Amino acid sequence: MQLHVADHPLIAHKVTVLRDKNTPSPTFRLLVDELVTLLAYEATRQVRVQDCVVQTPLQETTGTKIASPAPLIVPILRAGLGMLDGMTRMLPSAEVGFLGLKRDEETLEAITYANRLPDDLTGRQVFLVDPMLATGGSLVAAIEYVLERGATDVTCVCLLAAPEGIERVRTAMGDRVDVSVVVAQVDECLNDQGFIVPGLGDAGDRLYGLV
Repeated sequence: MQLHVADHPLIAHKVTVLRDKNTPSPTFRLLVDELVTLLAYEATRQVRVQDCVVQTPLQETTGTKIASPAPLIVPILRAGLGMLDGMTRMLPSAEVGFLGLKRDEETLEAITYANRLPDDLTGRQVFLVDPMLATGGSLVAAIEYVLERGATDVTCVCLLAAPEGIERVRTAMGDRVDVSVVVAQVDECLNDQGFIVPGLGDAGDRLYGLV
């Protein structure tokens, strides 16, 4: 597993505003969208491309386009939906699937409750998006889910990560070079309830309100 922490002053500024408990949901959603757009530049560095020929106003030339099959963006419901627009803005040709995972608050293990993904992902590049990498259970489950269906080059895009979650993914994935995690910042630790500290609270609630 490869880890990339996006070290950029604009990213640090936006994360700081996200952390503020007084930031209202509309501003929070806008900042998440902007932040994901910045993270997407880093996450898509290894996106597969192929040569193509185009005719400019002056002559024919060889350029580059996203290779087939198209990448697949998979937001992990529900908080991952807040990151979808930022990713599709950078990868408009990508297809989108959905995976619903929730954490059992007693065991902290991931439970799958929704799946809108192709059964066969052979050869597909997959971008899993979820704001928080906390215990790592949900992300490991999602990675294994798409790998079992043939996906390759799985990139996870998260806003914040806890060291415990990073270590869990690293342990589960071992030295696989086709799995990477891109995060804005790595926080201090998890608390007794499995929340990232200092964190930013429940990302889903802050994006969409209490349900």
